[in-house]
Amino acid sequence: MTDFCIVIPARWQSSRLPGKPLLDIAGKALLLRVCEQASRAQPKQLVVATDDERIEQAVKSWGYDVVMTAVEHESGSDRVAEVADKMQWQDEQIIVNVQGDEPLIDPRAIQQVASNLAAHADAGIATLSSPLAEPSELADPNAVKVVTDNRGLALYFSRAPIPWCRDSGSGNLEQARRHIGIYAYRVGALRAITQLPVADIERSESLEQLRAMAAGIRIHVEDACADTGPGVDTQADLLSVAAILESGNL
Repeated sequence: MTDFCIVIPARWQSSRLPGKPLLDIAGKALLLRVCEQASRAQPKQLVVATDDERIEQAVKSWGYDVVMTAVEHESGSDRVAEVADKMQWQDEQIIVNVQGDEPLIDPRAIQQVASNLAAHADAGIATLSSPLAEPSELADPNAVKVVTDNRGLALYFSRAPIPWCRDSGSGNLEQARRHIGIYAYRVGALRAITQLPVADIERSESLEQLRAMAAGIRIHVEDACADTGPGVDTQADLLSVAAILESGNL
């Protein structure tokens, strides 16, 4: 099995759901459910990264490791990089960044993205994708699309419909893949990315992974072997995921 660590960034502040990590979802805190799912992937170490003492105390009470990080981080990857420095992880150590609002994430997807990075020495990052479920997703800017080369290395990520079929004047639904936002990093690549300025294409698309691509850091992409499940961004999402958990239809 691939040797990897998991870091779960968890912030108290949320414009739509303040205190989201500790909100109850079917009898357990949201973040606790994420930790339980992530631990089933059998990482070498699992660490929650937070800037809030309430979250810190809760995570300790659940028996998981937690690291307090700076308040001013602009992204989850910045927070993960601080954890890597504090834990003194070496440049070749693989870290999987698991979002703290995905209580249904399948442990197999976590293992997959870590194993993919381990198998591709020329990549600094690995991530996952899936076929688009609906034609409407092609034009949906919230559904980020990705195009890869024959080796599975990303050519580009975009909110626009890619690849574009010139003859039909529309996106190509059969070839299009939706990006799934789970990342495995080599620590050295993560440190390099967080020290780089924002790239022009990153600013245009508002996609942080384009900073790595602009710097020549390769990203391996593969279709997910398992469903990563819906995340929780709103109260409606919270109720929807709670219903899934309560029904047992995972």
